[in-house]
Amino acid sequence: MTDSASPQLLRPRALRPGDLIVIASLSGPLPAAYERNVEQTVVVLQRMGFRVRRAPLLEVGRHRWWSAAAPAEIAAEFNGFLRDPEVRAIVAADGGQTAFGYLDLIDFEAIVADPKPILGYSDISLLHLVLYARAGLVGFHADMAVPGFGGHWQTAPAARRAELETLYSKLLTDTEPIGALPASSSWECWRAGRAEGPLIGGVINRIALVQATRFAVPLEWFDGAVLFWEEIGGHTSHVWSYLQVMRHCGILDRISGMVVGVPRDIAGLESPEAGPALSEIVLDVLGDRDIPVLGNVDFGHAGPNLPMPVGVRAGLDTRQRTLSLLEPAVRPRR
Repeated sequence: MTDSASPQLLRPRALRPGDLIVIASLSGPLPAAYERNVEQTVVVLQRMGFRVRRAPLLEVGRHRWWSAAAPAEIAAEFNGFLRDPEVRAIVAADGGQTAFGYLDLIDFEAIVADPKPILGYSDISLLHLVLYARAGLVGFHADMAVPGFGGHWQTAPAARRAELETLYSKLLTDTEPIGALPASSSWECWRAGRAEGPLIGGVINRIALVQATRFAVPLEWFDGAVLFWEEIGGHTSHVWSYLQVMRHCGILDRISGMVVGVPRDIAGLESPEAGPALSEIVLDVLGDRDIPVLGNVDFGHAGPNLPMPVGVRAGLDTRQRTLSLLEPAVRPRR
């Protein structure tokens, strides 16, 4: 598919009540302190009407270096779920630093034969980008078990949890477009304008790094896209550098709009005296490119996450501070 000027989007089949979702270790290990988060995730997904199973590698104390297991072990378990017709969706337990180690071991034919929603962000956003590039798969940049359903969701106000639960249920089961995502007062217009195009993005360092590999998203697929990104840790200068990488490789010359998630733990954003604001950094790199930018949107490590389905067409109006999903993320089940 990478020869095509525009991808043939591969949507998973819509989930039904009683379908099986697996919580899997696709990157980092599960510390004992977060076992409760996994248990809470099971409760959330069951309340949505699904059956839930834990993957064998999702075991407290199991690890290899910074990973849940060796990359080949993670890939083998992941491929097993991709090939298992009973498994209808996969939720990542957590992010980490492992996905780069098994990109060449993924069974892409299994994905094409039976596409399934894969939910997660952080390191998992790398999987979304690669599976989109290689198979056209819609990637569900959305909450996962430890920092999401079992973490940020549990500390959110009850009304917000109910809103998210309805939103995620529609995302996975409804074959009609969701429309406008629920906005909050934190959203900021950094550059005014409107745009419409497929969502492409993830954590900013993964977007930049994957483009240096043979699994890169074809540059022409960014034509007219709405680029979304977020970041955790590091320094504001790192964000500036990653944006410069995207400028040099031509991504910023092709996109129609940009959506920036709420930053977390980025040194240099503590105060005006510490350095430039994130909006200043973005506009500095964009220069005179007339691209609308919506900032401080509720996705990323600050959580809870609004879902940002990779490949799905979105509408952006930064003056009105709205972001809408104009297509469904799943297709009818036959």
